[in-house]
Amino acid sequence: MSDIETSTVSEEGFASTSQVGDYELTIDATDETGPNPNAVLVADYASCFLPAFRVGGQQRGHDDLGKIQIDADADLDDDDDLSGIRFSIHVEADLDDETFDEIVERAEGICHVHAALREELHAEIDVHGGAF
Repeated sequence: MSDIETSTVSEEGFASTSQVGDYELTIDATDETGPNPNAVLVADYASCFLPAFRVGGQQRGHDDLGKIQIDADADLDDDDDLSGIRFSIHVEADLDDETFDEIVERAEGICHVHAALREELHAEIDVHGGAF
């Protein structure tokens, strides 16, 4: 038996609806009825990295990083394949760059999406403390 099971259906066109547990997600290659698959992947990566970053902070003795926001952007090559991803992480806590680097390194080891991506698609990360 699998650990994760999904069902994705397209009645017509380029949009599909995926059932993931109790949740439904519409993805549309043309961006008309939902985000495109590449955008969903980038958002999924950020949504995995954010809690990993928080856990990395806790493991480094920083239990309260406050509000965290990841602004992600990505590049596509001529075939519309992802060729680069960047995260700009804004953190309410005002820590020094060395501490943020340690937290990022730990988060990279925790984030399952980071581990699943080919290395050249690992996000380039900038962290901005005291952001809120």
